[in-house]
Amino acid sequence: MLSIFTIKMTFNFENSKKVFLAKKDKSSMQQIDEKIRILCEKINQRKDYFTTSSCSGRIVLLADEEKKLPGLFLYRTHNKINLKNFKKILQDTTKIAQGTILFKQEPALLVVACKNKENQWKLFSEARNNGWKKSGILSMDKKNLIELFATEHISFPIIKNKKILVDDNFLKILVKKANENLKKTWEKIKRLEELLEEL
Repeated sequence: MLSIFTIKMTFNFENSKKVFLAKKDKSSMQQIDEKIRILCEKINQRKDYFTTSSCSGRIVLLADEEKKLPGLFLYRTHNKINLKNFKKILQDTTKIAQGTILFKQEPALLVVACKNKENQWKLFSEARNNGWKKSGILSMDKKNLIELFATEHISFPIIKNKKILVDDNFLKILVKKANENLKKTWEKIKRLEELLEEL
């Protein structure tokens, strides 16, 4: 009875992986970020895992709304930002923005489905011990989902009622820190790529 159950679970996981990876990318970018592509490919090449969502880290300006409505994102990049260009982006945003606009620098994110609880705990523990400190277990059903989160993060209101809330000196510090955070999160992506070879 146990062996039949195990075979059924294996078949379900493999079939789910095949179907999911064949689906069209439904993210707003409609493609995997280049800086996390290799990591996703390495995970998906393994028989015990597949990725369901990913982000290499990003900097965004978005409306301070609870629901993800159309037009929520006013600016978004997965690359480092330039002070001069970003100041212009902020000024342009004040012309179209309503209410409060948030600045966010977000870390790398990866959601992975695992074949069983042993694989789930192995990848989760390895990631947590190597900088992905905000990671968590999302489910322990057939997919055994884990969410891997790095720690580099900045979030605060930057525009309110069409006015920029910070001065140029603060912006200079902000740009430097946000870029440093992105660099750190990209290094964690590369490190996890290397660790996969040992799992």
